[in-house]
Amino acid sequence: MPSTFSRTTERPLRIWRFRDGKPGHENQTAGLVQALERRCHLQLHEFTSVPAPRALAWWLGGRYPPGAGLPAPDLILGAGHATHLPMLAARRAHGGRVLVLMKPSLPCRWFDLCLVPEHDRPPARPNLMTTCGVLTPVRPGVKDPRLGLILLGGPSRHHDWPPALVLRQVRAILAANPRDPWEITDSRRTPPGLLAELAAGGLPPGSRILPWRATPPGWLAGRLAEATRVWVSEDSVSMLYEALSAGAAVGLIQLPRRSHGRVAHGLDALAEAGRIVPFDAWRAGRPLQPPARPLDEAGRCADAILARGWCPPGARRVAAGTPPGEAAP
Repeated sequence: MPSTFSRTTERPLRIWRFRDGKPGHENQTAGLVQALERRCHLQLHEFTSVPAPRALAWWLGGRYPPGAGLPAPDLILGAGHATHLPMLAARRAHGGRVLVLMKPSLPCRWFDLCLVPEHDRPPARPNLMTTCGVLTPVRPGVKDPRLGLILLGGPSRHHDWPPALVLRQVRAILAANPRDPWEITDSRRTPPGLLAELAAGGLPPGSRILPWRATPPGWLAGRLAEATRVWVSEDSVSMLYEALSAGAAVGLIQLPRRSHGRVAHGLDALAEAGRIVPFDAWRAGRPLQPPARPLDEAGRCADAILARGWCPPGARRVAAGTPPGEAAP
């Protein structure tokens, strides 16, 4: 069906996306941009964060040189503290509305909209929307009924990471499903030698270990889209929400907690809601079940943004099968 969008009479939603080079932050803004693109014809310009003193000087002077000559933005969005001042400088110089993902380090009232995970327990404000975890570009794909993933993180501010405890849980998961193929991967934080020790104990037929360094870009998102079961070590919060967004049944490899703050609260809330199954509960007989509906926080946030009237008239997609949004070079 042809698009009803006319380039001669209407214009796309203009988005300026700010990036700080951190994959976790950039995945969140990518998820929101992609969700908006499924709903709107858009034009995207991307900017790299600059040091805070330079951004502050631009803001005080009412200018943002990297945006010179570009069409004025409708939305300015970014995640991570390093993006905050550059985004505010861009708005002061060129207009638009600033959307910050994650709890900002600057006052919330300085931003037009803050998208903050509910486990951060932010205060109620008209310009603040809580989300179930962080946003992600991961979406469900065609599921392989046998494929399972095991995703391992490493020590963090919130968790200890005893390798022996993790290995015991992983081996129990594999032993309970000896005929199914599993793919096991680690992360930058995983203690050295853990995957080699796991491999030395043997794997079910068809299973394989893929160190994160050996996986190409986009590999994890693609496999999450296909997997029916995913186990995630509980320090890896971003991967946990990616697995939920992929529509997989999700199990939690448990770790000793260094604190019982916001991260622990968020994990416990997911378990109480039945979205994830901790290892101990699984061993006690609670099965992993896929969600009735995959988590789609990026889509929910995109709908809320558009409901505020921040999309130019005519840019909304009104027919299935319209062409993808326009990306600026």
